[in-house]
Amino acid sequence: MNNFDSPGRVYWKVILLTNLPSLPAGGQVTAQNPPVKVVIKFVSGLLSSIFVNMFDPKKILVLAPHTDDGELGCGGTIAKFCAEGKEVYYAAFCLCSKSLPAGLAPDTLEHECRKATAVLGIPASNLILFNYEVRELPASRQQILEELLQLNAKIKPELVLLPAASDIHQDHQTIHQEGMRAFKNVTFAGYELPWNNYSFNTNFFIRLSENELNKKIQSLASYQSQSHRSYMQEDFTRSLAKVRGVQCNTEFAEAFEIYKWIV
Repeated sequence: MNNFDSPGRVYWKVILLTNLPSLPAGGQVTAQNPPVKVVIKFVSGLLSSIFVNMFDPKKILVLAPHTDDGELGCGGTIAKFCAEGKEVYYAAFCLCSKSLPAGLAPDTLEHECRKATAVLGIPASNLILFNYEVRELPASRQQILEELLQLNAKIKPELVLLPAASDIHQDHQTIHQEGMRAFKNVTFAGYELPWNNYSFNTNFFIRLSENELNKKIQSLASYQSQSHRSYMQEDFTRSLAKVRGVQCNTEFAEAFEIYKWIV
């Protein structure tokens, strides 16, 4: 059956159930003469193309509670979308000056974010930076909702990527919850930040090439002010992408939780 496995060719996936009778002579299972209690699932290159086309957003909006969250959660996916010529927008809500090591300029993370998103391929005109106080987003919930509604009206994204529902950081929870309200008629999914996720439902994967993963790693290296954090290390980023790749039978991937998919 291996000769049927090339892309674009029709092939058969055979699932053998219990209490099977003997296979036909030569041990071959065929679509024309399957043994009893064998379920033959037809899959074709055409069907694969249909599913790919079902997920083909042209405008993507990434919501980052803090500068660097988007790169950490879906930097490889951003690099992929940008390379494919899609319009990718990135909105960060905190410039996190209070979280900087002593002695650094208050606008350090703003400059690092501009550099990091440029590495991924996001045009400077598609970078939207707000300056809410870090760890205080819940107090500005209604104002943030209004900002998100305006982004929805202006950009009209077809896909929104935001922190996962299980993210325990208060700022991340606010962006997730208000994002679900503002973009309730848009396809949206949660990206993972494992140090903040008590659980994460990996029900959607985006395959990454090594070049796309390297773009993510290069982007994160732009955050020199955050280089001391364990989750900023290259071996962590590469290892997580490898694990997610194993889960979807590819070398590297990023995982997401799908909350709403509109086609």
